[in-house]
Amino acid sequence: MTNPASAQERPKWTLVIHGGAGIIEKSRITPEAEAGVRAGLEAALAAGSKVLEEGGTALDAVQAAVQVLEDDPHFNAGRGAVFTWDGINELDSAIMDGRTRAAGSIAGSTTTRHPVALARAVMEHSPHVMLSGEGADEFAREQGLEQVENSWFGTPERRRQLDELKSRRANWFDVDLKYGTVGAVAMDSHGNVAAATSTGGLTGKRWGRIGDSPVIGAGTYADNRACAVSATGAGEFFIREGVAHEICARVRFKGETLKQAADTVMAETRDLGGTGGVIVTGPTGEMAWSFNTPGMYRGKASSNGERVVEFYGEQ
Repeated sequence: MTNPASAQERPKWTLVIHGGAGIIEKSRITPEAEAGVRAGLEAALAAGSKVLEEGGTALDAVQAAVQVLEDDPHFNAGRGAVFTWDGINELDSAIMDGRTRAAGSIAGSTTTRHPVALARAVMEHSPHVMLSGEGADEFAREQGLEQVENSWFGTPERRRQLDELKSRRANWFDVDLKYGTVGAVAMDSHGNVAAATSTGGLTGKRWGRIGDSPVIGAGTYADNRACAVSATGAGEFFIREGVAHEICARVRFKGETLKQAADTVMAETRDLGGTGGVIVTGPTGEMAWSFNTPGMYRGKASSNGERVVEFYGEQ
């Protein structure tokens, strides 16, 4: 699904989003759930596209798209995040500006409504790249970011998933093998790229576990010299592979298309034992995604009028 395109065909802006990858098969998803997920992805595309259509930055566009998904309980980010083993919601997020390679991320936030907004505040208003836990939320309060009770993030379905996991004594993995992390990558009319990712992690996670989403270079990366990447999947393997940076490095140093680089790195991640997917865009106007699971909630839009939302199968 690449479109490297000639200079004349290069879109003025691009936007690619995801809402998670995993065992996403039509036979497993109710029509109601499918309609809800589709509506959420469409709303996120609309929010990000509006920013880009009006000449806004890629950074603003990815944040706008991700915040829509953070408020949608169909996804594992913000409201609708999965529960930890101890029955709370701990949220991770990251954002990166491909123009300057400035980045911000947070892990283990429990009271900030929009984790991606907090990640951006870390990037723009602190000397740091990553904050965690109570300190991250304390910083959010100092920055005037909206706070909510932790219970605001929880839903009955996510509680059911935790109960099911505990009943099976399966301490390690999401019972549905659906990684509902959300993310967005964009190129704006100035040719700058950005990436953002947000997640609730894995159902039943313990001991303060942190996955790849807030790890710059693993689940999130943006570099105008190559591309912007947001990932979703089995985070431990994405960290070990350095997935997002690895894709950008292959584009930058080997001259591969975004699709070639993404497919190669996802194959290497699979060889390690990791499943999931990535979305990618770059200053050429190319948009791509790659996943080694049965499906990935995903969508793309561009100034050329392209708008696609897909769930299943063929890439």
